[in-house]
Amino acid sequence: MRRGRRFRNTPCRKPRFNRSRGGIPPRTFARWQWKLRLCWWLKKLFPLTDWVVEDIQAKTKQGKKRWNASFSPLEVGKKWFYMEVQKLGNVHLFRGYETKAMRDKYGLKKSHEKLSEKFSAHCVDSWVLANSLAGGHPKPDNEQILLVTPLRFHRRQLHALQPGKGGIRRPYGGTRSLVFKRGSYVKHPKYGVCFVGGASKGKATKGQRISLHSLISGNRLTQNAFPTECEFLTYASFRVRR
Repeated sequence: MRRGRRFRNTPCRKPRFNRSRGGIPPRTFARWQWKLRLCWWLKKLFPLTDWVVEDIQAKTKQGKKRWNASFSPLEVGKKWFYMEVQKLGNVHLFRGYETKAMRDKYGLKKSHEKLSEKFSAHCVDSWVLANSLAGGHPKPDNEQILLVTPLRFHRRQLHALQPGKGGIRRPYGGTRSLVFKRGSYVKHPKYGVCFVGGASKGKATKGQRISLHSLISGNRLTQNAFPTECEFLTYASFRVRR
C-alpha cells in the first residue's frame, strides 16, 4: 500500500535505500512466537522448570553458507525459540528417531490424520517426550486435549485497498469494539460466555451494538448485543475448547 502511494499525488514518506533485512522474517517470527506464548501461558498455570523439545533437522547444502543460514523457516526460527525458552527453564532436545524409539517402547501409535482432534494425532509425541524426563507413567492416563485457536484480528491499516464512492478510500481495520477490545471474553445474559467481535457503525443515540462469537466454533452468535449487557471477564487473543 505504501509503495503504491509513492506514485500518487498524495503525502507519503520518502522511499528508503534498499538494505538487507536481517533477523527473522515476520511470518516465521509470528509462527514461533505463538509457540513461545503457549509456553508462557503454561508456566503461569504450572510450576514448570524444564522444557523438552523435539529438535528438527533440515537438509543443508555443502558450500552454500547463505542457503544453510536462512533457507528454512524451521531452521531460522528454532534457534531463536530455543534461546527464548532457555529463559523459562532448562531445555532438553531430542531427535525425531529418539522420539519414535520411546513411542515404540510404550507401544503407542501415532496417527497421520492431522485434521482429526485425537490424542494420537497431536499429543502422543509430546507425552513421550515429557514422560522421558518426568517418568512414572507406563502409559497415558489422560488423553483429553485442549484445542487453542488464535483469533484473527484485522489490524488498523492506512485505508482500504479499493476506493469507495467519489474515489475516497475509507479507513480500515482496528481492534476496538466500542468499550471492549476485540477478542475479550464477556458474559452475556442470553449467550453466556463468548468473545467480542466487530461493532456497528450506528450513532450512539440509536444504541451502537457489538457482535458476539462462540468460544467453541468461533461462529457469530449475534451482532445486536448492547455493550451494557455484557460483563467483561478477561482479555484474550485466542479461543479454547475441549
